[in-house]
Amino acid sequence: MTKEMLNTQNPDSQKNYIVQLLEELTIDYQKTKQERKEIVTSLMFEDEEFTLLEEIELLTVDIRGYASQIKELNNIDNPRDAVIRLQNIRIFDIPTITRFYLRTDNKYEKTKAYLRMLDYLRLLLLEYLNLYLIAQSASV
Repeated sequence: MTKEMLNTQNPDSQKNYIVQLLEELTIDYQKTKQERKEIVTSLMFEDEEFTLLEEIELLTVDIRGYASQIKELNNIDNPRDAVIRLQNIRIFDIPTITRFYLRTDNKYEKTKAYLRMLDYLRLLLLEYLNLYLIAQSASV
């Protein structure tokens, strides 16, 4: 990536978009409350380490936690570690989430939309952090 390309990437607009998406996800999560109640009572998969809702909570804490740091601090502690962690999160490779998608057809659409937006936020965070790291190394 050249310096000219870096200059066209506006970190403030990227941050604003991350913050906007974080706020939308907070609202979307609240909208899944009824579906989450149904999931607790009707969806159990065998041989799972964590339930579907526990997997969603773990993902939410990780991804939204990084976005909250950017919102509040304009930065993330240990950005290289955060990039590695975010790259290793593969929402749709988690067996419980994969089963959820495959076995529920047209049910729980709000929860599915929430997971897709959470993954999108993960990708935006990766882009933001990678550009931050590139800019940091270019200024050295």
